[in-house]
Amino acid sequence: MISFNLNGTQTQVDADPNTPLLWVLRDHLQLTGTKYGCGIAQCGACTVHLDGRAIRSCVTPVSMASGRQVTTIEGLSETPLGKTVQSAWQEVDVPQCGYCQSGQIMAAAALLNEHPHPGESQISAAMDGILCRCGTYNRIRTAIQAAAKGGVK
Repeated sequence: MISFNLNGTQTQVDADPNTPLLWVLRDHLQLTGTKYGCGIAQCGACTVHLDGRAIRSCVTPVSMASGRQVTTIEGLSETPLGKTVQSAWQEVDVPQCGYCQSGQIMAAAALLNEHPHPGESQISAAMDGILCRCGTYNRIRTAIQAAAKGGVK
């Protein structure tokens, strides 16, 4: 049994310790907001927070979560920061197909948690490697800037 805090709730799963956290979230715990994209940590669709830091869950064994805090897009939406980021995303009309958005939002929230008023280089570094097939990068940047200001007015 592997125990960790998931979105504010103590959780136990009976899974092989080497199982990627992504599959435990999706298959064992039915939290499907975190997406499978590439399986090799290159696209960022699977981004979640581990102790507040953005990680790629497709290559992180669930054993790494033992005794730690895991936050998914479902849990982030319950926090003030998550609500601010998601509101900015909607106001700026970021998503097109939407597939990468949970990973984008999780990376943006981790950035804003660490740097509440990030500069362009910090935004670029934090979002580097979160791929968007629809190319909404300019709107993503605008939404992050808006969230840093407390939302779109």
